[in-house]
Amino acid sequence: MKLSSRLNDVRGEGAFDVLVKARALEAQGRSIIHMEIGEPDFPTAKHIIEAGKRALDDGWTKYGPTQGDPELRDAIAEVVSKQRGIEVSPDNVVVTPGGKPILFFPILALLEPGDEALYPNPGFPIYESMIRFTGATPVPMPLVESRGFSLDLDQVRDKISDRTKLLILNSPQNPTGGVIPEEDIRAIAEMVRDRDLIVLADEVYSRIYFDEKPFSITQIDGMLEKTILLDGFSKTFSMTGWRMGYGVMPKFLLDAVCLLMVNCNSHTSSFSQRAGIEALRGPQDAVDEMVAEFARRRDVIVSGFNNIPGFSCASTGGAFYAFPNTSKTGIKSEDLESRVLNEAGVACLSGTSFGAYGEGYLRFSYATALGEIKEALERIDTMMRKILG
Repeated sequence: MKLSSRLNDVRGEGAFDVLVKARALEAQGRSIIHMEIGEPDFPTAKHIIEAGKRALDDGWTKYGPTQGDPELRDAIAEVVSKQRGIEVSPDNVVVTPGGKPILFFPILALLEPGDEALYPNPGFPIYESMIRFTGATPVPMPLVESRGFSLDLDQVRDKISDRTKLLILNSPQNPTGGVIPEEDIRAIAEMVRDRDLIVLADEVYSRIYFDEKPFSITQIDGMLEKTILLDGFSKTFSMTGWRMGYGVMPKFLLDAVCLLMVNCNSHTSSFSQRAGIEALRGPQDAVDEMVAEFARRRDVIVSGFNNIPGFSCASTGGAFYAFPNTSKTGIKSEDLESRVLNEAGVACLSGTSFGAYGEGYLRFSYATALGEIKEALERIDTMMRKILG
């Protein structure tokens, strides 16, 4: 029996493929430093865990509303409104099991064959995967290193057409760590304000920034009404395994997402949502400490890569990824990914795992201990000095 042809356009995540290879080497006794997975290495804060335990003891183990716990939606609306200086209603908030449903369900609800969707490249691979799954045409928008991995605005303008139904923005970014400047986001808003399209603003790293606070397109007059805002708990609160994300979106689209939720997963875990309330309304010290530590690691890893032969690395404004340019090594990104793993014992990702415009780059997650980062840099430096002489 054959699988449906629609699965031909669905792709996975390279990080998990590399993880399998790295684990196989570890099983052979090799020492591997893991810098492939985009997951904070900090524990979930104790007060959040305690809230989850209380929720289990208090019976939050049953079905709940598809759109999400009303108290959690209130808390999300409060936080989103305060952080971005906008007015968000809980009625426009939906809570999902992780952030990916806010990519999958709205894309499924909006796009069909003949439509086009613009997405950043290199970018999170699920963007292109889900666009293709609907039968729509993915249109890559190259990120430009010389512009801090912001977009080429002329190319964005040229790529928008009457068939464009969706435009995806991601800031701070995975895989580059770049933050799109306010002036660029305002320019993009001017391009799309009067067009019949929706913006999907992936802001899941909104709290993880080191310099200037990221600017959201929802802060521009008239854009909240035509934007899907994606955020969540996994990165900010180191709650990856709790599986909670959320979206803020126009009511017509929220109703469609809830309909797909009913058909797919009913709702997000009830006790996890009670812990989410505590995450948003409780102490924020753990978030501040984590971001400060990421900033220290950022400085070390960027400086380290800039001292490795064949590598150069732009400083990053947010998230927890370094995206060094390796074009001067003369080695294709996928081959270099393999050599760094097998010869240096460091697991990383080829830039092409995030799209064709990622050629000439590698992605390293610095969500690992500072000592391991320094050891990884030393191993790669030793390897590259042998290769390049």
